[in-house]
Amino acid sequence: MGKHLFCLSMTLVLILFSACNGKKGGMFTPTSSGRAYEVLVVVDPGLWERPAGRALFDVLDSDVPGLPQSERSFRIMYTAPASYDATLKLVRNIIIADVNKDLYTQPKFKYARDVYAAPQSILTIQAPDEASFGSFVAENKQVIIDFFTHAEMNRQITVLKDKHSDYIATKVKSMFDCDVWVPAELASTKVGEDFLWAGTNAATGDQNFVIYSYPYTDKDTFTKEYFVHKRDSVMKVNIPGAREGMYMATDSLMTDVRPIGVQGEYALEARGLWRVKGDFMGGPFVSHVRLDKVNQRIIVSEIFIYSPDKLKRNLVRQMEASLYTLKLPGSKQEGTEIPVGVTAKDTANNK
Repeated sequence: MGKHLFCLSMTLVLILFSACNGKKGGMFTPTSSGRAYEVLVVVDPGLWERPAGRALFDVLDSDVPGLPQSERSFRIMYTAPASYDATLKLVRNIIIADVNKDLYTQPKFKYARDVYAAPQSILTIQAPDEASFGSFVAENKQVIIDFFTHAEMNRQITVLKDKHSDYIATKVKSMFDCDVWVPAELASTKVGEDFLWAGTNAATGDQNFVIYSYPYTDKDTFTKEYFVHKRDSVMKVNIPGAREGMYMATDSLMTDVRPIGVQGEYALEARGLWRVKGDFMGGPFVSHVRLDKVNQRIIVSEIFIYSPDKLKRNLVRQMEASLYTLKLPGSKQEGTEIPVGVTAKDTANNK
């Protein structure tokens, strides 16, 4: 726990301070401070050390799925409510633990954005007592993780809007009649039959984007078994290894799938590890499997990372944001932002 937990000192407060340089509603608004995937928890010190606080810590400190090594979901900081001053309110990601038996009868979420700075996401967890707080947090682990992960991805999407590869966007449009934003650094491409691979060999890690399509047959398309089989067959043809018999393959035991929403439509998310058959190369990948209703075909968009001996969490999440920008033919979706919030039954208010 020690190396992942940071109590804010005056030095860190000074580092986190950010100058005002934007406008919101006609007023100057400070730019939020803090690093990507860094969360400030505003919590009573006693509660933080008891089981209820440990439940929240365990959620934030949990491993990111689909990575070859252990990496925590967030970097955690905390402060007592009495020390939650104007400077700390500039932090980009904030959780407020609010336990009060006189105000609440059941646990619930309240969320807000850009309250004190921009961009900023604040999640308040309200509960009448510590026992219900701890249970509620544990039951809604994925909600909390997705809330801040999607908020950070939306910040990356904002960057991509102004700085993306026009070449890749044009290529995807001509080949698949889809729109997508990928980082401008992805300069190398390879084209196959209904297949496009774009990649970069940056100093911080090899980031890659792949898109391919195939005819839609039936609902079994959206299963783990079908996905792994189809992915392996496509990659074997299009991403061979250095020698004969080598090709990119999916580690099926380390791959998980779940349904998600993308651009207001159903998608199957696959997350796991890839390996080069007959070699030692490998790394994480994330795929979105979506139905193109106009053309009755499946569009698979994927990112994968090759960055041996380096941390991969931020590399994956940075690239994963691109998957949410993909617009299928005939899409009526306005904008590309991932909806950020919590389930309606658990939400007291949203702003």
